[in-house]
Amino acid sequence: MKELPKVYFERLLETSPDIIVAVDKTGTVIFYNGGARETLGYEAREVLGTPVARLYRDETEARRVMAAMRGGHGQVKTFETEFAAKDGRAVAVAISGSIIHDEKGREQGSIGFAKEITDLREHEQLLTLGQLAVSLAHEINNPLEVLVNQVELLERYLKQKASEEDYAREHDRIDAVKRELRRIQAIVERVGEMAAEGSYALREYMPGRLMTDLGLDSGPVQQTSPANGEAANHLQGKTVLVVDDDDGVRLSMADILAGEGCDVMTTPSGREALSFLDQRHFDLVISDVQMPDMDGYELFRRIRNGHAELPVVLMTAYYYDKDHVIKRSKAEGLRDVIFKKPIDPSRLREIVEARAAG
Repeated sequence: MKELPKVYFERLLETSPDIIVAVDKTGTVIFYNGGARETLGYEAREVLGTPVARLYRDETEARRVMAAMRGGHGQVKTFETEFAAKDGRAVAVAISGSIIHDEKGREQGSIGFAKEITDLREHEQLLTLGQLAVSLAHEINNPLEVLVNQVELLERYLKQKASEEDYAREHDRIDAVKRELRRIQAIVERVGEMAAEGSYALREYMPGRLMTDLGLDSGPVQQTSPANGEAANHLQGKTVLVVDDDDGVRLSMADILAGEGCDVMTTPSGREALSFLDQRHFDLVISDVQMPDMDGYELFRRIRNGHAELPVVLMTAYYYDKDHVIKRSKAEGLRDVIFKKPIDPSRLREIVEARAAG
């Protein structure tokens, strides 16, 4: 096979968008291509004949790369380091290179191909931050659900025990707590949305300090009015099974429904829930989507197969259908999903009344 003339290789190296640098055995730059010029900002005349260490953030980093090359049988592959651009920027790169030897095995120099990975690193950081945001939103939403439920229960108690004057006064305090809980919920929801979108805007928090702009409306939240008397109770005697591995969510939701006259059983386990269904009648099952032993889809599917007429409602603290649990369940007949804990108690009552009425 006829070999390509040397000029072809030289042209390929020169026009490559990657950073390509070759040095002699003293560490002096003898080749510096167009990709290096575009990325680092130095012209070839500024670099050729100078120590290669000037391209790194410091001499120690240059020695670390060469040590890795010698320790890797004369080569490295995608070894991560940082170059220093002419304007002072740190340029994250992954180097693949080899030490060059003559026919007698004597070291003559080295050549390295470096690909900039700044964008890749930023992308990976965004992914990590997105995963952190989703996890944070989920972990906040469960205790937030408990707080919403407990405030609802406290308001019920005041209706029963306090005078009209006292209730009107205390209702203002409860309403203030509800408003702040809604603000927290809106913040958590926005963080989840931004994590799913993978982008965010910045604004100046103080001179020289930036923070993420959540883009939330800072206007006043509408207050609710004190309820006059108890609402008609349509849930008396309805049997509901609540399945959630978070103790606080499970128990506070049971208190809310029991206060509506429901007969409530709870369990943290999908498998135990199926066992309960074989032992007694229920009018409705409310289940979390994410549980350790069985996800909501699997529980719904098995309930549908064994108790076809029993309504099931799934609820989730996540802001997207991470494992397509809800999508798969809806495809097989699921009617109701409660998204984005905390659940508004009035919305919970409406769903239970509609689904447990049969």
